Amino acid sequence: MIVRQESLTAKMTLKDLPATSPLPTANLVLVFGSVKRFGEAKLQSTLKERYPTAQIIGCSTSGEITASGVFDDSLQITAVLWEKTVQRVTHTKMSGMQNSFETAAGLAKQLKADSLKAVLVYSDGLNVNGSELLEGFKSVLGEVPIMGGMAGDGFNFNKTVQIFNDTVGDGLVIAVGLYGSHLIAATGVGRGWKPYGPPRKVTKSEKNIVLELDGKPALPLYNLYIGAHSAKDLPGSGLKFPFAIIEEGKRDIEKIRTLLAIDPKSNSLTFAGNVDEGETVRFCQSTHDRLVEGAGDAAHLVKDNTNVNQSGLAVCVSCVGRKGVMAELVADEVKLVQQILGNQTAITGFYSYGEFAPRPDTSDSVLHNQTMTIGYLSENLI
Repeated sequence: MIVRQESLTAKMTLKDLPATSPLPTANLVLVFGSVKRFGEAKLQSTLKERYPTAQIIGCSTSGEITASGVFDDSLQITAVLWEKTVQRVTHTKMSGMQNSFETAAGLAKQLKADSLKAVLVYSDGLNVNGSELLEGFKSVLGEVPIMGGMAGDGFNFNKTVQIFNDTVGDGLVIAVGLYGSHLIAATGVGRGWKPYGPPRKVTKSEKNIVLELDGKPALPLYNLYIGAHSAKDLPGSGLKFPFAIIEEGKRDIEKIRTLLAIDPKSNSLTFAGNVDEGETVRFCQSTHDRLVEGAGDAAHLVKDNTNVNQSGLAVCVSCVGRKGVMAELVADEVKLVQQILGNQTAITGFYSYGEFAPRPDTSDSVLHNQTMTIGYLSENLI
């Protein structure tokens, strides 16, 4: 596995790229940048000219992750040349959020094979139900690890875009199947959020739309907890106050859900993934130090489960809500990941509206929110 990276800061244009591509024979190119960067003229043609043999995929972000830190309005290009691993890339256009399961199942059927070892998935961030999407993939592929995430749009929540070779647009779901015994794949997940306030029962919901908590309209109750100052800035301010879904009969967090939208007419809350009727939820808060520690937990899970003392790539997908809490210190969580995995591991990734990865120490891939996830890739050439 050979990895080469190119980076354009917010003040740089495509013309600032070196005349020669660092890896013109790449099989796969990952591209992460802001919505604005994906609207630049000649983006697709420039990338195809530099990487003529590669499948070029990626998405818009709420911040770009690199070994040098976290950037906004940059363009991060990571080229990969597989020496032994086989890849298959497919994509489709969503017909609506309600079809997330069927969309994923259709893509999974194109990727299914006995030699399939891992799947990378990058999707629209606003028009996809991430929970249903993962369930669709699993219905066909079983417990093949799925890594990736939902595209971002800063703190705007207006539009996310994806790139698939010559196509840049919204509503896309892109999936990459990786095949063969030479592939090394590992994942890590870390949080750092702490529940507060009394438990609340979800008494009425429709998949990812919560209508009632404890028999009361959801939105007014949510506003009461976060305060008038934060409520006026919803849905963006909701990133700092996610829901923790509590394990049945326990106080431990099973998963976290990020707020994507509100509807004052129905007093409802729309989350990035499902929040089922009957589940118990609590509000969450965090601090900079807790979130950095959570990112370290994700990196340690990777390190503990594979040999990272060789060339590899860590695709980090963290949540925009974490970025909101850590603000100008957000790069601290990426620095800790790099420190734990070592400089022989290249790092790329983005801040997202939802993260895809298996639960810790399992092969059960699910949608995470407010989480640092790491998809580690390398090859055993022996």
